[in-house]
Amino acid sequence: MTVDWRPHILRAPDSVSPHELERIESAWGIKLPDDYKRVVSLYQGMTPEPNVFRVGRGDNVFGVLLTISEHEGRESYSIMNSYEVIRSHVPSGIFPFARTPGGEDLCFDYRGSPEQPRIVLVSVEGSVYPVANSFQELMDGLYDD
Repeated sequence: MTVDWRPHILRAPDSVSPHELERIESAWGIKLPDDYKRVVSLYQGMTPEPNVFRVGRGDNVFGVLLTISEHEGRESYSIMNSYEVIRSHVPSGIFPFARTPGGEDLCFDYRGSPEQPRIVLVSVEGSVYPVANSFQELMDGLYDD
């Protein structure tokens, strides 16, 4: 299924420079997946359609792709700000990239592989739930409710 990106915290696409992505990778000591970098470079701050994904025995909603670039007044949607909020509550190697409408974080989980992170959902209580084996698998599995 094709994923379309709609305005959420940003009204129009706002591109991300390779330098900004390298800054995140350097700060976290990881390499972000190429498919994620292609998507976030074009659609940071936007929401996918379809936007429902399966987690455990239920469904959840992909709310917004966190921003790489700083946007005044939208700091709470920044990938770096989100990481600072959750890092003391999650195991080392987990990094946020999106948020659900309920305030949960979709994250890259590098604990099993530094080359191909899995996708997990971190609840507001800090529990970690598996979602997909890769960013591309998450995108391919999005559906309408």
